[in-house]
Amino acid sequence: MTKQKNMSVLVYTESEKGKFKKTALEVASYAKAVANQLGTTVTAISVNANDTAELGKYGVDKILNVSDSSLEAFNAKSYAAVIVQAAKQVDAKAVIVSSSADSKYLAPILAVNLDAGYASNVVEVPSTTSPFTVKRTAFTNKAFNLTTINTPIKIVGVSNNSFGLVEANGNASTEDFSPVLPNTEVNIESIDKASDKVTIADAEIVVSAGRGMKGPENWGMIEELAEVLGAATACSKPVSDLGWRPHAEHVGQTGKPVASNLYIAIGISGAIQHLAGINASKVKVVVNTDPEAPFFKAADYGVVGDAFEVVPQLIEKLKAFKASNT
Repeated sequence: MTKQKNMSVLVYTESEKGKFKKTALEVASYAKAVANQLGTTVTAISVNANDTAELGKYGVDKILNVSDSSLEAFNAKSYAAVIVQAAKQVDAKAVIVSSSADSKYLAPILAVNLDAGYASNVVEVPSTTSPFTVKRTAFTNKAFNLTTINTPIKIVGVSNNSFGLVEANGNASTEDFSPVLPNTEVNIESIDKASDKVTIADAEIVVSAGRGMKGPENWGMIEELAEVLGAATACSKPVSDLGWRPHAEHVGQTGKPVASNLYIAIGISGAIQHLAGINASKVKVVVNTDPEAPFFKAADYGVVGDAFEVVPQLIEKLKAFKASNT
């Protein structure tokens, strides 16, 4: 494999309230693997993050840290301007981003401004760097394809939970970076977020439920199961349409995509739109009274049974298991 020493790697690391998201550490790990292939180093761009030194543990060599109160709320145009200026400063030939909703807004803008090719939903490091070829999911995660990026600058969107966290035990130097921000017509007044729950985007485990729960009053057991597992809660589209759960929890092709390590579906039959949105999850478990439910064909493990009997027993067993291991 030919190494290209002049090809630097820039990675955009997302943070929230000053703390790096799990996806930031995953893309840093991925960027380090790509840099090793190319024989070069990794520079990270961070915005309003506190403990930037944490990135050094995952292979980042240098951090360009932006501290600007006007960037507290995400704005794709402004953030893209920051990343473009950073890419030009370090002469980046590869820019690595995640597959979060924010990064999927960013990447096309970056591609236009950097005259770069963009490959989304990438699941592995390049099979070859000359030409630069990556493996990515296609057809709502039902297949893979190999994509070659021929432009001088390459933008790679890493699929969440596809690469994992790989510690490199390195040290990163940090320097202040003050980009010129563009004027924007978008004015964000406030953003209200739940602060005590695991978000669907960052969750390793997602516990989801559907109309089989019979009503919003029965969601306590779903939330308790999620709490025991340290999981995020989610729901099917009909549940959010009925107002049983907030729309922010709706997962599926028409809701939020999920790429968790474990996805537990309770009382969800498995409409094709729902399955398309969770297909990237590594292990899928279904609990349903109907043995002919479509979800069983897509699941790795299935339990034919009443959720009102299965879930309380599962919670009890998990609590006992955790207690015996503390």
